[in-house]
Amino acid sequence: ASAVFANVYSLDYAYGLKDKNGITLYDELERTGWLGCEPCGARDMHAYIEYHIEQGPILEAENRDIGVVTHCQGQSWLEVTLIGRSAHTGSTPMNMRANAGLAMARIINAVDVIAMKHQPNVAGSIGQVNFEPNSRNALPSKVVFTIDIRAIDSSKFELMCQLIETETRNIAIEQGVKCSIERIGHYEPVEFDQQLTSTIRDVAKQLGYSHMDISSGAGHDATWIARIAPTSMIFCPCVGGVSHNESEEISIEWAEAGANVLLHSVLKTANE
Repeated sequence: ASAVFANVYSLDYAYGLKDKNGITLYDELERTGWLGCEPCGARDMHAYIEYHIEQGPILEAENRDIGVVTHCQGQSWLEVTLIGRSAHTGSTPMNMRANAGLAMARIINAVDVIAMKHQPNVAGSIGQVNFEPNSRNALPSKVVFTIDIRAIDSSKFELMCQLIETETRNIAIEQGVKCSIERIGHYEPVEFDQQLTSTIRDVAKQLGYSHMDISSGAGHDATWIARIAPTSMIFCPCVGGVSHNESEEISIEWAEAGANVLLHSVLKTANE
């Protein structure tokens, strides 16, 4: 929705998105009564401040009440499809295999090696993995998996994307499997508005909350809105950095601190 508001995607594109059951976003908005009638972007936005849990362990580890978010990492999602040859695991000699699973394993290791080599503020991860035929005694004929690439610095981000894609293709060639790569999501690193960030920092100090500058490792609405309006973010700690999980937890004190900083930052920005 925020990307539509920022004119990155069209409204028709968003309406047409489908879930795994083939239900469109438009149909669900209509079914639930949340299909609005006001034109998207009809109201000008003076500024945007987003309050969110950190989704990481740094603030809790540093014993800080508030994270003043200065940047959001760039993010690229690649969906990799490897096509090998299904064969019996016992009767097929090791040197006569086209093992898509082995190729994936070596790509996973390569992603980690590349990410560690280019620290700090860089991450490379493997998320979803699907095997075919997914049998205990058959080599996979097809493996589809996702690579998640993130970095704050634009030059590092571009380099990471290039290195990982090149190494993925090279490993596939070495293992004798076919490889296709589709970019299914991508946005560049974002530096948030310095004046808004300074306001949040000043407010946290005035209210007596411990705080630190921090970057966001996850995507947020603020990432898109930063294209069309001054934008910044406030983080509060979360227990163990756990997020997108039923055990996600914050304390009342953390929530209150962040809400107070948000309120007073909004009031100060609105009155300027």
